[in-house]
Amino acid sequence: MEISSRNVVAGTARTPHRAMYKAMGLTDEDLDKMFVGVCHTGNEATPCNIHLPRLALKAKQGVSDAGATPREFSTIAVSDGIAMGHEGMKSSLISREVIADSIELMVRAHQYDALVGIAGCDKSLPGTMMAMARLNVPSVFVYGGTIMPGMLDGKELTIVDAYEAVGAYDSGNLSLDDLKDIENTACPSAGSCGGMFTANTMASISEAIGLALPGSASPPAEDSRREEIVYSTGVACADLLKTGIKPRDILTFEAFENAIMMLNAVGGSTNGILHLLALANEARIKLSYNDFERIRKKTPHIADMKPGGNYVMNSLDKIGGIPLVLKKLAQKNLLNENCITVTGKTIGDNLDSRTFSESEQGIVRPIDRPLHDTGTAVILKGSLAPDGAVIKTAGVEMTRFAGKARVFDREELAFDAVSRGEIEEGHVVVIRYEGPKGGPGMREMLATTAALVGQGLGKKVAMVTDGRFSGGTRGFMVGHVAPEAFVGGPIALVRNEDTITIDTSTNAIELDITPEILNERRKEWSRPTPNYTTGALAKYATLVGSAAQGAITNPIL
Repeated sequence: MEISSRNVVAGTARTPHRAMYKAMGLTDEDLDKMFVGVCHTGNEATPCNIHLPRLALKAKQGVSDAGATPREFSTIAVSDGIAMGHEGMKSSLISREVIADSIELMVRAHQYDALVGIAGCDKSLPGTMMAMARLNVPSVFVYGGTIMPGMLDGKELTIVDAYEAVGAYDSGNLSLDDLKDIENTACPSAGSCGGMFTANTMASISEAIGLALPGSASPPAEDSRREEIVYSTGVACADLLKTGIKPRDILTFEAFENAIMMLNAVGGSTNGILHLLALANEARIKLSYNDFERIRKKTPHIADMKPGGNYVMNSLDKIGGIPLVLKKLAQKNLLNENCITVTGKTIGDNLDSRTFSESEQGIVRPIDRPLHDTGTAVILKGSLAPDGAVIKTAGVEMTRFAGKARVFDREELAFDAVSRGEIEEGHVVVIRYEGPKGGPGMREMLATTAALVGQGLGKKVAMVTDGRFSGGTRGFMVGHVAPEAFVGGPIALVRNEDTITIDTSTNAIELDITPEILNERRKEWSRPTPNYTTGALAKYATLVGSAAQGAITNPIL
């Protein structure tokens, strides 16, 4: 295997380079070893990432003890929870690309031989894994860990309870004191949001796809095992330098099938679809909505996880974590067990070494008695979304909704209408011009969806958007509508009082007007002025593609 770091430190011409390394305390012995970049997304923007610099020290120790030289660096991470509900959320999805790009640049610039990636908040997980696939140097991903649940009056809380409490307060169903109590207790420690929201979904996927060590996804951020896992990750990455296994050896089509199974088995975030499409693009694997539907239809939903269910990641951890879910899928011969992983062994071999209690518990159901016979990450298509849309059905009882459209051209307008009590039972709230190009950045709508739930409308209305939904969203909420409004998709042509029909049993989403009327409206439509014409957001808008392909950015050549 080529040792890239020798390009930087070997030979007399590299005397200046070695001098700079020695200024940082490295010795000739250190310089003779292979270099492992240890990247983390630590910052003070979010509890998901605040502890990652400390974990990076453990990873570095693992790399050193395994005989390689670690080099720590960091990159950005946006807090989805804090960016939510305002203009800041437009930076969230974009940060996925910036994270991947910045890791790529650091590794290429310094010619590191391998990479440990430590990430916490939503976009930092896929962004880090995307960089690994793009660089294709030996790499191991490790999650920073979930937050512990807050406890109030004997009830476990997550950040979603705080968002939903806002809607309850606005509708007069919750006092200001009670709202403050939830605010003060919902997030008790470091770690990523506690339910099967986007961060925990992508952490679960990192195990299923083989880029992370078995059992690494579920231990909480502040559990002592988290430091042991990160240390072992450093060791494992250095070991990959000996075996030569690289990310694209791991990220096969069959591995992506395993990831899609995990997404559906745990009732994971719809963002998982977007991120798996983007990761597949980096791994040079052809993955489409048809693959997601094919796998979903044969994957039972077995983990009863918030927001659609009753449990948080910490609860799943106590009974065996993600390996338990994988073991149950393997029992039904669903899992592609021959896929290689970062351990150097197959996923089947990794599972063979683990045993689990057979005691009855309600968190992960027996494979023959699932919560739902089929998975929960559903792809819809129809006259409103010819290229596709997504909905998460975990915890959703209805399969069909038809109602009159209430149309808004940005999220804030919809949120204000909800706050004023203007959304009524039977409405389909349409939020458009929030797509990858139109936003730009494809904002999540948790503030608005949670407010509806808090007002008691969660089962009485639907929502449709070319933006995204948080992993914490629950209800009959359809996102990723493509083509998006900004490029003239049918969602741009919807008007108030139009009937929209959504049917998850037939995978349909229809705008119930005639093609003739639709064509007349199309002639009248014109593209709005872009929201940003300079800076990172404008650059992103010019490069980003459809949500149906993962909202990836491709160079214009």
